[in-house]
Amino acid sequence: MVELFVFLPLMKKHIPNAITLANLFLGSCAAVAVLDGQFITTFWLLFFAGLADWLDGGVARFLKVSSDIGKELDSLADVVSFGLVPGMILYVLLIYGQEGTGAIHFSWTAAPAFLLTAFSGYRLAKFNLDERQTDHFIGIATPAVTVFVVGLMLTYHFDYFGLHELVINQWFLYAVIAFFSWLLNAEIPMFSFKFKSFKWAGNEVRFIFLLTFFILLPFLKGAAFSVSVLLYVLINLLMYILPKKA
Repeated sequence: MVELFVFLPLMKKHIPNAITLANLFLGSCAAVAVLDGQFITTFWLLFFAGLADWLDGGVARFLKVSSDIGKELDSLADVVSFGLVPGMILYVLLIYGQEGTGAIHFSWTAAPAFLLTAFSGYRLAKFNLDERQTDHFIGIATPAVTVFVVGLMLTYHFDYFGLHELVINQWFLYAVIAFFSWLLNAEIPMFSFKFKSFKWAGNEVRFIFLLTFFILLPFLKGAAFSVSVLLYVLINLLMYILPKKA
């Protein structure tokens, strides 16, 4: 019995890290799935990886067991799930646009997709050292970029609104890579979706944005993911620019 009381606190401190490792595990599986063109499987693996990423910090605060290793582990998991995997999705879309579906191989013209991965890694390293990013982000967060890329992947797979050809267009994808690589490390404040409480006060923008997403989802289907991220970016840019002009 004494051993049990000693063991339980030790086990408790590892629960958030186990959730973070689940994020890393699911992201690694998603990386394999996307190379095989299993886009629906990739979607669900990233969905649960994102859920794990959203939960680990809240669980750590609830259990009061946050640690430095947890913070570092979180970034390592994120660089795979929300850095490498979206880069791989864009890489596959570029290959499909240039050569059609088939075996995935190395291509220099598709390789720029991994610039997004590189800038995601740089952003995550900066995030760990930036003490300003407590209740908001500076630059767009890597999961938000992943949501946008997943929307492109689903739009290609289901050919929403006849946009199949657009989302595998080389120059369109290059523009996406350049824009989000810049935005990941831009000095632009952006609100986060990490709720400290579920009260309306202080969370108005978050609730309204989530409501908007669920309204768009039945109409835009999987494309709603990309559209919602664009709206998120636009709202934050306006909140950043308009006060300067006032």
